[in-house]
Amino acid sequence: MTTSTYSVTLPAKGPMLTRTGWSAFLVVLLLVCALAPVLNLMVPETSMFHMSTYAVALIGKIMCYAIVALAMDLIWGYTGILSLGHGLFFALGGYAMGMYLMRQIGRDGNYKSDLPDFMVFLDWKELPWHWTFSDSFIATLFLIVLVPGVVAFVFGYFAFRSRIKGVYFSIITQAMTFAAMLLFFRNETGFGGNNGFTDFKRILDMPIATPTMRMGLFVITGLTLLGFFLFAKWLVRSKFGRVLQAIRDAETRVMFSGYNPIGYKLTIWTLSAVMCGIAGALYVPQVGIINPSEMSPANSIEMAIWAAVGGRATLIGPIVGAFIVNGAKSWLTVAYPEYWLYFLGMLFIAVTLFLPNGMVGLIRKLRKGGEK
Repeated sequence: MTTSTYSVTLPAKGPMLTRTGWSAFLVVLLLVCALAPVLNLMVPETSMFHMSTYAVALIGKIMCYAIVALAMDLIWGYTGILSLGHGLFFALGGYAMGMYLMRQIGRDGNYKSDLPDFMVFLDWKELPWHWTFSDSFIATLFLIVLVPGVVAFVFGYFAFRSRIKGVYFSIITQAMTFAAMLLFFRNETGFGGNNGFTDFKRILDMPIATPTMRMGLFVITGLTLLGFFLFAKWLVRSKFGRVLQAIRDAETRVMFSGYNPIGYKLTIWTLSAVMCGIAGALYVPQVGIINPSEMSPANSIEMAIWAAVGGRATLIGPIVGAFIVNGAKSWLTVAYPEYWLYFLGMLFIAVTLFLPNGMVGLIRKLRKGGEK
């Protein structure tokens, strides 16, 4: 008896980025690392080509938001899990960095004490236990990753094992960040209450308000965003990423195929939270403040809007969405502050009804139409 054998030829995996994609990546890299520093530090302020300090701070802040949008795309766009609590992980990373920056103030505060000013005002005599490693920059780097990661892992472990999904998962994540916000508002927790942390003076014993330091933080943020973009691109093209997309499209079939979705969802959920924590840590020294309002449910909803406006499951789309929404927000809150929230709501409704694939999806559709 003869046995027939059949071979299956799998499609070859394409390049991570096309030639056009790599060209665009290198252009952005040069803009961040070369052109922006030159225009800000070397071009005179009187020149029309000068990049102002305000522009540096604004773009740096939006790049932090773009990292969050990219993290949201991995968990929502590629895995199908809508989180309305990513503001918590962003704030936890920011608070970890803020604690270090508060210790860097030293005796330059208003009360000339080794304790942060808000602790002196509340008549605290010593630092609480969770401030133990806040004077070490190396320890702070670990905490920026560990704190959001551990919180996300513990929450995700119980949520995914309980098979909570869909709108119920979204509601629970929103409740989680709201509860954390209320906790951080309390003075006795040692996080500055409703005022949070501000009045930073140094980082690594160097003045934080100098143009050189601001530009250094700008460049580091840009490189982090580009690095996370390449990492996310590699991740979604890997076998792991393909399983995530299969879970998004048909989780039950994935289970029948012999895969356990819990491990995959928990891994990408934790990784997404860590990315948000790193973004928060980069955000705080550039903006100069961190308080519990960063954990508000509205902020987490806005993060989802960035991904939706740009285009889910595209990676570049959420980054574009973060720049579009926050750029418009910066302009509208000055020109028409009373109409900003109406604009945001109408934008989300319009995207949901008419642009389900976001701005990037619309551009791709128009390009395909033009090629026919």
